Amino acid sequence: MTARPFLGAALALALVLGLAACGPDDIGDDPDTLRILAGSEVKDLEPLLSRSGLKVKISYTGTLDGAEQVAGGGADGRYDAVWFSSNRYLSLIDGAPARLSTETRIMVSPVLLGLRTAKARELGWQDGKASWKQIATAAREGKFTFGMANPASSNSGFSALVGVAAALSDAGEALDAAQVSAVTPELKEFFSAQRLTAGSSGWLADAYARQGGVDGIVNYESVLLGLKDLTLVYPEDGVVTADYPLTLLASAPPEKRELYGRLAAWLRTPDTQREIMTTTHRRPVVPEVEPGPEFGTAPLLELPFPNRRAAADQLITAYLDEARVPAHALFVLDTSGSMQGERIEALREALVMLTGADRSASGTFSRFRSRETVTMIPFNDGVEASRTFTLPAGDPGPVLEEIEGYAQGLGADGGTAIYDGLRAAYTESTRADPDHYTSIVLMTDGENTDGASLEDFESLYRTLPEGRRPRTFVVLFGESDVEEMNAVAELTGGAVFDARDGSLAAAFKEIRGYQ
Repeated sequence: MTARPFLGAALALALVLGLAACGPDDIGDDPDTLRILAGSEVKDLEPLLSRSGLKVKISYTGTLDGAEQVAGGGADGRYDAVWFSSNRYLSLIDGAPARLSTETRIMVSPVLLGLRTAKARELGWQDGKASWKQIATAAREGKFTFGMANPASSNSGFSALVGVAAALSDAGEALDAAQVSAVTPELKEFFSAQRLTAGSSGWLADAYARQGGVDGIVNYESVLLGLKDLTLVYPEDGVVTADYPLTLLASAPPEKRELYGRLAAWLRTPDTQREIMTTTHRRPVVPEVEPGPEFGTAPLLELPFPNRRAAADQLITAYLDEARVPAHALFVLDTSGSMQGERIEALREALVMLTGADRSASGTFSRFRSRETVTMIPFNDGVEASRTFTLPAGDPGPVLEEIEGYAQGLGADGGTAIYDGLRAAYTESTRADPDHYTSIVLMTDGENTDGASLEDFESLYRTLPEGRRPRTFVVLFGESDVEEMNAVAELTGGAVFDARDGSLAAAFKEIRGYQ
């Protein structure tokens, strides 16, 4: 099963009334069940789908992973339809259009900037009117800070990146490689104000609501409308919208095509469209349903999208390597005796994958990036010597090779001093460059047996200055103490990723969207 954020027991349960959330290994093939590969953005529609009268199974994946799976034929025979917030990136991949059949738009939501009402008033945008160029100028001048999902893992982040780039470049048509290169310096100025990142639009909104720390977030209109004390800014120079096309795969057999048609038709009935609008704040797409007053009356100007995959990938690369605030990722790694054998080998493989061994697009974008600082802190019955790697701009290849060599040399022996390792990471983080986005990854396969306790770590954490408390993203592996690991993630504002029944490499790769 694909590793995913572990947010509590409820997400692990199959939904009733014929709807189930599952991983690809759970799919099966009931002729009366429509199997859908979907982006996490549509997860909030699960309660609605359970009332459709149809049997639906949904498996969730990241935007790029899902697009590559479909384009490469991996979805054929395993799924009958796909449902992402947009098919734009998917349609750019060679061979992908031939894998797709009927598309049905279900709802619409533009990607916007939401600012705390007081900040919007301070900037003179209390009426929700500004251009991306005005927003970029204010960001460059340090007048506000914001959070945005990682464009390499989230469609909302990718859509925002495309929108900002298109607006700042004055692109009257689809962005090309030359325009991406020309606009990169301006993108760097814009993203100098970014202080919060995430692997998904939902987690970004939760982090913003729970801990704040920034003046606003870039996200779907539907997400922003569900948050309190926000003024939504509708850029006058245009937006990129999500249209959530439920898409039949060309490989689907006749009986699944019939199920697809019934589900698509039901989703577009006026009653269902109204419920989608009122419960998820997305705009309806059928003329019989009038959009609510919360959406305003101004028309949405759609900005041009890249028409070649090379330009889209170049834009993501420019964001990761040049435009975004550099990352400092600290990895707290369990090398205790229980990790001997296959487990330590899985850890080595997971780290090596982050040096570029995964050649897929999602793997390429999740590797350690130029300008990034990476600190490895192994622990067993005590904290081993840490090692820090700084990847230069331009050619990080030699340092990536050093990280690979370090990973291959990891051994396993001794006890498990989880909180000694975690305390060492937080102590190290206080010396991190304040201009870097700092995060901590904790991977352990067992319970704490040596050194400091969870209570000791909590005491240390609460003594740290507010601005020097990085989030910890925990990877459950082996016999991890789920209760304590959830407590660490909750305390620090991070998340827990469950790799106990799946791939450790997949969990590490997914976490990269949050760093």
